Amino acid sequence: MKSKKNLTRFTYENSAFEGWRLSISRAGSTFVRYFPDKKFNGGKKSLAAAEKTLAELKPILEGAKRVNGKLSAATIAKAEKLLKDAI
Repeated sequence: MKSKKNLTRFTYENSAFEGWRLSISRAGSTFVRYFPDKKFNGGKKSLAAAEKTLAELKPILEGAKRVNGKLSAATIAKAEKLLKDAI
């Protein structure tokens, strides 16, 4: 599987982690979440979960109001909650 924009595939032979990392930055804030293959029962399912979360996160960040060029605290909290609650 190949990495995609905002999604990176991690496969390490010497490490216990295999899965996808969602990482997106907007207006000085970076949001990261890992989707391990073990938790999602395979690479395709972890990718699907990561893509679904990214699709939900992008509209929140794109339509957010900015305060002095930065994302508002409410937007950051909403995005972090979405990442935390991701399947």
